[in-house]
Amino acid sequence: MSLIGESLPAGTLGDELHALAAPSLTREFRAGELIFSAGDPGDGFHVVESGRVQITADMSDNQPRLLASIGPGDFFGEMAILEDAPRSATARAETDTRTLFITRDELLQLLERRPQLALSLSREFSKRVRGLNHKYLDEILQAERLAVVGRFAATIVHDFKNPLAVISLAAELACSPSTPNPIRAKAEETISRQIGLMSAMLQELIEFNRPTNKRPSLMVSRFPQFMLPLADEIRQEIDARGVSLDLENMPPELPVNINPLRLSRVFYNLINNAIDEMPEGGGILLRFAFTEREIRIEVEDTGKGIAPEIAQQLFQPFATHGKTHGTGLGLSICKKIIEDHGGRIWARSDPQRGATFCFTLPVAS
Repeated sequence: MSLIGESLPAGTLGDELHALAAPSLTREFRAGELIFSAGDPGDGFHVVESGRVQITADMSDNQPRLLASIGPGDFFGEMAILEDAPRSATARAETDTRTLFITRDELLQLLERRPQLALSLSREFSKRVRGLNHKYLDEILQAERLAVVGRFAATIVHDFKNPLAVISLAAELACSPSTPNPIRAKAEETISRQIGLMSAMLQELIEFNRPTNKRPSLMVSRFPQFMLPLADEIRQEIDARGVSLDLENMPPELPVNINPLRLSRVFYNLINNAIDEMPEGGGILLRFAFTEREIRIEVEDTGKGIAPEIAQQLFQPFATHGKTHGTGLGLSICKKIIEDHGGRIWARSDPQRGATFCFTLPVAS
C-alpha cells in the first residue's frame, strides 16, 4: 500500500502477483463505489490493474481520515489476511477501477508454488510499516509544534497580566489632573519600565523558541543599584496581593555584568511563581551571600514547597503541577537567563519553610 502520492513501478511485487493469479478473479468498481468497509471479513486482497483506490479509517472523532491512495501495480487489503481478522480500514474506488482479487486460499497456493514470494511479501510489508511510521511521526511532530505554539500564546497572556495591570493603574495616575508632578513622573517611569519588561518577555519567548549561541549584551553595574530599585518596584506591585517582600540583608557592593531587563525577568518569574503557591498570602524573603568570585541570591517563600512530582524536572520546559494557568516555561526561561549571565540556578524545598530558589551571578573583573 503506497503512501499518498506514491505508486509502485512496473515489475514490482504487485505485477508478480498479477502474473501468478487466476485472471478470472478480476473485479471492477465505479468511481465512489465501496470496495470493503472496516469490520468486513478479511477474505482476500486486491491488486490494482487500473484506476485508484482510497484507503480511509475513522479516527476518535468518527471522522474518516485518508491513510493511503492506491494506484496501478499496487495492492491493498492484505493485512486482514495476515492477521486473520476483520478489515481495519475502508477501501473506496477514487476513479473507475479494475482489480485482481486474490483470496486467502489462492494466496496460500501461490506461496506453496513460489516460496520466494513469501520473502517478497515480507519485505513489502516491512517497507509499508516503515513508511506509515514516518508518515505518522511527521504528523505527531507537527501536532506537537502546534501545541507548543498554543502554549507560548498562553504563556504570553499569563505573563502579561501583571504588567498590564500595573500600566493601567499607573496610567490613571499619570492622566489625572489632580496627581502631583512627582507622582505623575513616577507613574510615567513605571509605565515605561513595564513596557520594557513586556518587550523583554516577548524577546525571551522568541529566543526560547529559536535557541542561539549568541550571548546577550551585558553591562557592568553595581549590584545594589540594580537590586534595590527592583525590590521596591516588586514590593509595591505584590502588596495588594497580600504578599510581603523583605530583604534579610543588604545586597553586596560588588560589580556584576548583567542585562538589567533580562535579569529582572528572573526575579519577576520566581516571585510570581511563589505568589501563585500562596493564595492566602504570605511572605517572600531575599537574601544575599558572596565570595570574591560570585554573588548568590536566594528567593525563599512561605508556601507549601516544591511538589515531588516535578522536583527532578523543575527547570525543564512545560514542567508544571497543579496550576490553573501558565505552562511551566517560566523556570526554564529563568535557567536560560542565568546561564547566559554565566551563573547557575537550583532549588531546594523544606515543608517547614516553603521553597527556596537560588542562583549565582559572577562578580565582574
